[in-house]
Amino acid sequence: MVRTKDPAVRTLLVERAATMLRTREPVTLRSLVAGTGMSTMAVYTYFGGMEGVWKALRQEGFTRLAARFATVPTSEDPVQDLTALTVAYLGNALDHPDLYRVMFDANFDLEDLKSADATLEYMVQAVGRSRQVGRFRAGTDPLEVATQTWTVAHGLASLVANGPLSSQTLANGVALLTALFINTGDDPGKCRSSVEKGWKQLHLPAG
Repeated sequence: MVRTKDPAVRTLLVERAATMLRTREPVTLRSLVAGTGMSTMAVYTYFGGMEGVWKALRQEGFTRLAARFATVPTSEDPVQDLTALTVAYLGNALDHPDLYRVMFDANFDLEDLKSADATLEYMVQAVGRSRQVGRFRAGTDPLEVATQTWTVAHGLASLVANGPLSSQTLANGVALLTALFINTGDDPGKCRSSVEKGWKQLHLPAG
């Protein structure tokens, strides 16, 4: 009789691997199951081996990002909302720096590419709303501007979450986003106000 896989075991191993990344412990076949009461066979049963674990970790990074995006409320100001999504992106990277790094490790495939791609859709929708209310030019391509916004967020996150610069570097995001959105057609005064309001939702870590 084939035993049914327990999803809780899979979750436990993914969470353990994420914790090990955070504490800078080497993630190996044996270290992953050490102290769990499971044998190394569990890694093969649930992931097909360590490569499957890394795939799952990449996916977990996007899953957590999607969950963070889902907490961003929709207001009457879509430019503010787009900024708040950028802030959520940065917050997720700061909270899970090692998992964030694994998210973009192209050496391993994603378990569900469509699900990961769907995270960008949050920004696409905010850009689309900005165009609909006349904040962005009528010919604006929501996907293009969303990708540009994501690029700003990723650049800042990479420099701070796993890079050489302090968290204070993130403050440059206000000027970068303001310039991007004005270039997309937004009124300079309204734009600055919206970006600053959205940016206030970023809570930098102490120190």
